[in-house]
Amino acid sequence: MEWQTVVAIAAGISAIFLGWTNYNRTVKKDVAQDSGSNMSLKTDMEYIKRGVDDMKVEQKIQGQRFEAFSERLTRVEESAKQAHKRIDDLKN
Repeated sequence: MEWQTVVAIAAGISAIFLGWTNYNRTVKKDVAQDSGSNMSLKTDMEYIKRGVDDMKVEQKIQGQRFEAFSERLTRVEESAKQAHKRIDDLKN
């Protein structure tokens, strides 16, 4: 009976040791996968930030173009108004 008890205790201890080692390996593997996915998310966020920054720059340029166009339109309207006055003067 003593021999069987020693074998059972040794088997139990080895099972605990193997289980603990496997658990540690699994935890390390999970941490590595999580850090990989976190890096992927960080890269995606940086890509989105650059895209938003590019859109802001483009929006600013479009605003400047609109202001320039608005100014040119005002000048053309004033010029057309003066031309109509001259035409009216010529008719009279």
